[in-house]
Formats: sequence, structure tokens, C-alpha cells
Amino acid sequence: MSAISALSPTTSYSQTSAQSDRLNELTPSDFIRMMVAELENQDPMNPASNTDILQQINQIRSITSSDRLTSTIESLSIGQALSTASGLIGKTITGVDSLDQSVTGKVDKVTIENGEAKLFVGSSIVNVGNVTAILQEQHV
Repeated sequence: MSAISALSPTTSYSQTSAQSDRLNELTPSDFIRMMVAELENQDPMNPASNTDILQQINQIRSITSSDRLTSTIESLSIGQALSTASGLIGKTITGVDSLDQSVTGKVDKVTIENGEAKLFVGSSIVNVGNVTAILQEQHV
């Protein structure tokens, strides 16, 4: 009874969260090393079946494919953000800068920081997602 009452929901959650974080840090090569160690140390009287081994290999392939897909999507997202933002160079925009101030002015340059496009309007920096208007150029 005392052992059960000593556990609290936060302890259980933090342990589960820590285990989940460690599992997310595993790479495919870590998984292969664990599988090889499992095969080397298996009970010779009760070896792993071919089906189990194939399932593990398929899991490795699935994890690797998922990692590649995630990387590709991130690259496409950054490329799209850069393309969108670079189309605003020289245009007049209205938006909210990094100090939560309303800014209207011409976009001088564009950078990508942490996967997010930043527009430089004079001395202000506006995230491309914080642009509220793109003003049409006045031709004289």
C-alpha cells in the first residue's frame, strides 16, 4: 500500500515522457545494433522466427523512410517560404514586426531563420506569416 501511495501522477508522467524522449532519439543504426545484439543473445532453444526478424527489418525501413520524408518536406517548406518571401523584395507591405509594432514599408531583403522567412523592412523584421497586406505599386 505504501509503495502505491508513493507514486504520483506527475512521477508516472515524467518517467513516461523521459522514456518517450529517449525512444525519439534512437536512430536506425541504433535499432540495427539492438536487433543484432538481440539475435546474438537469443535463447538457442527458442530462437526468433523469420517472421519476427522480417517485421523488425520492415520497421527499420519504415523509420528510415519516415525520416527521409520528413527531411524532404522540411526542405520543400523552406524552399517555398524563400520563394514566397523573395517575391516580396522591392514591394511595399504592411505587417507586424518582431516587436509587435505595425510596419509599412518596402521589403529590402529576405532571410530564412529556423525555417521561417523574415522580411527586412527598413530597420524592422517581419515574419512572412505576419504580413497583413501587400500594396500595389503606383505607376506614374
